[in-house]
This record gives sequence, C-alpha cells and structure tokens, in this order.
Amino acid sequence: MAITLDFSGVTPEMVFGGLLIAFARIFDVSLGVLRMSAQAAGRKKAAWGFAFLESLIWVVVVSSIVTNLNHPLYAIFYALGFATGTLVGVTLEGFFAKGEQVVRIFTHHGDAMAAHFRESGFRVTQFEGKGRDGPIQLLFIHMARKQARKVPQEARKIDDACFIVVDDVRGSVPGRFAGNTGHAQRK
Repeated sequence: MAITLDFSGVTPEMVFGGLLIAFARIFDVSLGVLRMSAQAAGRKKAAWGFAFLESLIWVVVVSSIVTNLNHPLYAIFYALGFATGTLVGVTLEGFFAKGEQVVRIFTHHGDAMAAHFRESGFRVTQFEGKGRDGPIQLLFIHMARKQARKVPQEARKIDDACFIVVDDVRGSVPGRFAGNTGHAQRK
C-alpha cells in the first residue's frame, strides 16, 4: 500500500500560511535551543525568559496553526520550520557563547604547548601523568567559551596526536592563587 501526498489545489494563500508556520517554528524552536543551553549553563533567569517566550509563541501561534494542518503542504512547512529552527538556535547559541570552559589537553609535548598558551595570555596548569604509552602531560586551561573554540587547532599545530576534552564550567570562584583571571564570579 503506497502513501501518496496530494498537492493539488495549492494556492498562494496556502503557501503564505505555510511560510507563517515555518517562521513560527523557526522562532519557537530557536528559543528552545537557547533555553536548553541556558539551563545547562545554570543561567536561571535567561532560561526562564526563553521558556516564557517559547511557550507563549507555541500556545498563541503554533498551536493554532497545528490544529489546521489539513493539507500535506502545511506539514512540510512545519517540519521545515522545526529543522531550520534547530539550526538557527544552535548557530545563535554558538554566536552568543556565554560562560566558561575548561580545556584539558593530553599531550606528549606539554612543555611546548603550555609555553605556547601562556604566551597567548592563558593560565595553564600542567600535570605529569602516566598514559597507556608511557609518560604524558595534562594541561588544564580555564577560559571564556568563545576562546575555547580556537584551542584545538592551536594545540594540533604543536601535537597533532593530542587528545582534547572541553567541559563547560557552571561556576567558578577565584582563589588566592588565581589573581585577576578576567572571569566574573558566578552565583
């Protein structure tokens, strides 16, 4: 039994309605992605604001449109809006990139790599360790999320076999050894 979609009778009004569905979903899903990012980072007020706007748009716009999905064209616009909203949300989240991250680098060239990142203005904590293949060094670098994106390519210039782990930091409190790190205290 084959399923066929009938697109006969598509009018300009239906296309316009479909575009409204897509734009409503793009906006609403983008806010959802930003809300989840804010939640994961522990930014309660931002998460609350995104959740409020997301649910308001869904209740007012999307729910009224979904009840009128009487043509397959509308379902396609709905799916297009959802997928595009996810892409837009992830892009916006990356653009704003709030918060802090810790980059951990496992390398056999720890001294050279630590010197490189220190010359670039980062505070690097260096540990000696034993890996599967012998001695290894572990570097910890605490930085703003926007800066962390550049670390893997810089590290790979020194050691293309290094292993890199990037973790989000929900909060940090400078200690007496931290001095002025440029990071604001989070509550």
